[in-house]
Amino acid sequence: MTITRQVAERSTCPRAKVGAVIVRDRNILATGYNGAPAGVPHCTEVGCLIYESRAPGGELETNCYRSIHAEINAITQAAKNGAAIAGADIYVTHSPCIQCMKVLVNTGVRTVFYEQPYKMETLKWLLQTARIDLIQIIPPAPDEAPA
Repeated sequence: MTITRQVAERSTCPRAKVGAVIVRDRNILATGYNGAPAGVPHCTEVGCLIYESRAPGGELETNCYRSIHAEINAITQAAKNGAAIAGADIYVTHSPCIQCMKVLVNTGVRTVFYEQPYKMETLKWLLQTARIDLIQIIPPAPDEAPA
């Protein structure tokens, strides 16, 4: 998760810094962070392009047209470099949104490890039948300074 948090620092989204690292057999296959597509101005340069929508439960959601999520950027980096990710695991600073989780299911990633929960209620229906595990990693508590 330490590497995942470091990758998140590259994020060009002012709304959330999210990082993703795809791993198999303790080897990093790809990394990704949230931001605009390559060669396109980033939100940090020109601002977010926000749209509003409603979740099935009626909750208002805001998203950015400009940004690509960290998980999708990691998947595209793997594809671009010819790294097969079926059977791999992904570490993400935040639990995936429903769109990213559906893509992760289709790629054959077997386990999603995350640190911070994000819109968990939207994932319940998918996790009931999908062959993917979602596991929260609780960061260790910082050591208290000696007295």
